[in-house]
Amino acid sequence: MPLSHRTSGSTARDDYLEQILHLIEEKGYARPIDISKKLGISQASVTNMLKRLDAEGLVAHEKYRGTTLTEEGLRIARAIIDRHETLTRFLELFDIDEDTIYRDVEGMEHHVSRATLEAIRSVTDHLQENPSTLADIKGS
Repeated sequence: MPLSHRTSGSTARDDYLEQILHLIEEKGYARPIDISKKLGISQASVTNMLKRLDAEGLVAHEKYRGTTLTEEGLRIARAIIDRHETLTRFLELFDIDEDTIYRDVEGMEHHVSRATLEAIRSVTDHLQENPSTLADIKGS
């Protein structure tokens, strides 16, 4: 689904896939109770979403065992994390406080188009490689 045509359903889906990947990287597995804690959502809601993601072919969910990402689920989760990291890197260049960056990125990452993300990535890379340009922009 093109990023510019996303719905709140895909926003929730993205949050789940992102957290599942983080948990797998952290613990080696993702259990519904852990996902529930990370997202602040009831375990029953998590189980329902995992069934949906399983039916969509994005996760393999086995009751009482845990959840893994399929190849497609992993691809989407990595893209979500890449968006998050790119937007964070950009905002950090401007010395914005961590809490504000977190809140802003959580909102933006679900709605930024691929083209806009690539533009932000290019500007961020350029500014990191050229600190004098960044200083000029910031008025330092």
